[in-house]
Amino acid sequence: MASPFLPATTAVHTTNSTTLSFSASLAARRLPFTAAPLRPRRRRLSLSVKSKIREIFMPALSSTMTEGKIVSWIKSEGDVLSKGDSVVVVESDKADMDVETFYDGILAAIVVAEGETAPVGAPIGLLAETEAEVAEAKAAANSAPIPPKVSDPAPATSPAPAPAPVVSDAPRKVVATPYAKKLAKQHKVDLGSVVGTGPNGRVTPADVEKTAGITPAASNVAPLAVASAPPKAAAAPAAALPPVPGSSVVAFTTMQSAVAKNMVESLSVPSFRVGYPVTTDALDALYEKLKPKGVTMTGILAKAAAMALVQHPVVNASCKDGKNFSYNSNINIAVAVAINGGLITPVLQDADKLDLYLLSQKWKELVEKARAKQLQPHEYNSGTFTLSNLGMFGVDRFDAILPPGQGAIMAVGASKPTVLADKDGFFSVKSKMLVNVTADHRIIYGADLAAFLQTFSKIVENPESLTL
Repeated sequence: MASPFLPATTAVHTTNSTTLSFSASLAARRLPFTAAPLRPRRRRLSLSVKSKIREIFMPALSSTMTEGKIVSWIKSEGDVLSKGDSVVVVESDKADMDVETFYDGILAAIVVAEGETAPVGAPIGLLAETEAEVAEAKAAANSAPIPPKVSDPAPATSPAPAPAPVVSDAPRKVVATPYAKKLAKQHKVDLGSVVGTGPNGRVTPADVEKTAGITPAASNVAPLAVASAPPKAAAAPAAALPPVPGSSVVAFTTMQSAVAKNMVESLSVPSFRVGYPVTTDALDALYEKLKPKGVTMTGILAKAAAMALVQHPVVNASCKDGKNFSYNSNINIAVAVAINGGLITPVLQDADKLDLYLLSQKWKELVEKARAKQLQPHEYNSGTFTLSNLGMFGVDRFDAILPPGQGAIMAVGASKPTVLADKDGFFSVKSKMLVNVTADHRIIYGADLAAFLQTFSKIVENPESLTL
């Protein structure tokens, strides 16, 4: 039986649509996984339903999404759905996305309520074709919390036969995530012998690692933890400190959690920073001249950075696995934008090939879409170099944290009048801004960054080439 929801153009916010992937039945096609491994879940759902009752899975709405939050169910239980109807709004790690159905049916049961989160691939609802199947679907949903017993046998040996019947229904066709299959091939593990703990018995990477005996690596940490018991005891009081009177605890939104995760991930990259002063009198004059025509300062800076990257492609390169790096064929300038509840980086694609007018127009459109949460994935996850500008707030200089998967990020401070001496010793007042670049030292060296900043400075101080 075909899947009731098919991938559509992914859009952000409640006025745009994407689609969920459903399974036609427990033995039918499963939603393919492409993102990071699923996180351990406190509660696992294993639904036994008839072949005409389709299971709705939490979709992977971005390459970095591991779980999603149900913002709202547009439809209620018992509602009749028509092809193209929006059903649910899901908050990913980037934005809110509508989901529509490509099939007619009845929303028989809602498994994950509004405000709750679920891992990618976990069932969030059931879709029935007829009224007669609605009761069956509700019964299946109500009985879903019982299978947490399946999660207990995983570490134990004796209860292990309990989940076996679930997997034995399809012993010759094991359902596993792509990464789990890759691990199984690497460690020569027969997927048929692995007990899946994912949704409906799906084999996860953790299952393969356990079967392959890789888990002892985690046990090696235990003795260290025991040996370092005194430091742990010292840290305990800090965790147990009562909250400050009058304070309140606010949970991260999905976007804030994603930003925090990326920032922590950045700590694993050996980065360094180089600063460079740039005089901006000519740039300021050009901006005042072109501003009435719709040209933005962000567009000018992005164009200047893109032109400098053309001459220094290594600064536009990226290293993702620590073993090799890639020269990116496109120069896509991501620009940090603060939005309500988080931070996002809309991307000016092929910035070196667009003139200032098109670049500025494109930037205005991206900002509007970002603040309305209407950006599509390729408009925020395709950056090869990032620009962060706090000059409009009067900030002199600052250091930016390197985004995961990129080689460098430029932090631009405010342009301010400064007394400077020329080569003949004469003093004059000129506008100057400080530019700091944070780079991945695995692929970019100090000389590379210094040469890039020199080129960027020449372009900004003699901006005629920006208008060509």
